[in-house]
Amino acid sequence: PARDPQGPVGALTALSPQDWEQRQEEDTLLIERILLLVRNVLHVPPDPTEEQQGVDGDASVHDRVLWVLHISGMDDLLKFLASAQVEQQWALHVLEIISLMFRDQRPEELVALGQGTAGAEHGQDTRELETLRQRELAEKRARALQRPSRHSRFGGSYVLQGVKSIGDRDVVFHKGLHNLKSYTHDLGKEPRRVPRHRQAA
Repeated sequence: PARDPQGPVGALTALSPQDWEQRQEEDTLLIERILLLVRNVLHVPPDPTEEQQGVDGDASVHDRVLWVLHISGMDDLLKFLASAQVEQQWALHVLEIISLMFRDQRPEELVALGQGTAGAEHGQDTRELETLRQRELAEKRARALQRPSRHSRFGGSYVLQGVKSIGDRDVVFHKGLHNLKSYTHDLGKEPRRVPRHRQAA
């Protein structure tokens, strides 16, 4: 709905952005009267007979007033007045209005309401992540089964007891056990080349 430019919200919207030095005394009085009007409207106590006639789950008069304030944009103006550095003179009025807005609410209900949607979204996100994780693990298992089994070229490392290497330690053998019979200390060394004219006939 369009905001009424002639109503209190329209008057506050027109006055709030003005530089506080250029604001006239009538403007300051008008802002104060509008804030007092909102405070007095929210201060009206609930009528128990009217509240009992409503259907369960129906919005109370206080909730409907808060909804109208929200539709008109008054809540945005209150946030502006509360956070603007130059509008500190209205801080107590705004604080009183905000405390009256939460008059019928208990802190436990507000926290549960705020965490209800967040908790549900968090639980849903956790379930989706767990589903994706299980799917990824299943795909990884399937890829591992499809991979051709290749023989590892690593034959292992063995210690040959009783065969000493340089420095009184046992020899560490890095080839497969089937090559053990052909083991010599010269294994892996390049043979010394003898010039042709010195080779034995």
